[in-house]
Amino acid sequence: MIRILVAEHLALVRRGLVASLEAEPDLKVVAEVASAEEVLPRALACAPDAAVVDAGLPGGGGLRAAASLREKAPGCAVLILSAQPNPAQVRGALAAHARGFMTLDVRPEQLAEGLRRIAAGGRAIDAELAVAALQSPANPLTRREIDVLRIAAGGARSAEIADELFLTVGTVRNHLSRIMCKTGARNRVDAVRIASDSGWL
Repeated sequence: MIRILVAEHLALVRRGLVASLEAEPDLKVVAEVASAEEVLPRALACAPDAAVVDAGLPGGGGLRAAASLREKAPGCAVLILSAQPNPAQVRGALAAHARGFMTLDVRPEQLAEGLRRIAAGGRAIDAELAVAALQSPANPLTRREIDVLRIAAGGARSAEIADELFLTVGTVRNHLSRIMCKTGARNRVDAVRIASDSGWL
């Protein structure tokens, strides 16, 4: 029997995952959590063989939860589920030592088979996502440019960004200009979209 922890913040989705997994004769859900902070304590208490973890978990995110499991509960293999996967998310999951990565619309039987595979020491990564991750360009933005763009994404003007980051307005404008050049964006809104879709923010 493979013991599973399910970490998903949406109650309806979590219940659906639990129901589909419990329908399999060799899978047993031993814990359910709704936030990243709950993952490790429950895993340590229940000793699951595998965990299905939502990439967008509140409280730090699924990738951080996966990394903490790898460090403190290495016997629990992790499969990340993402509603809006992007290449950077796949790379992040692999960097966090997740053994599986699938989209949230995966068929129940595929999810079950993926969990069996990772519990046995293998990998279960959606082939199309893996290829996209390999083919996607690396993040061209510097740490400071990401900071500027993240604040701009909230609708802040250049002066507000400058105040928050202790920069001059001219420096902020230079950063935004370089960001648009690097991303090929028409304006800052387009740059935010491109960076978000690429998983750089």
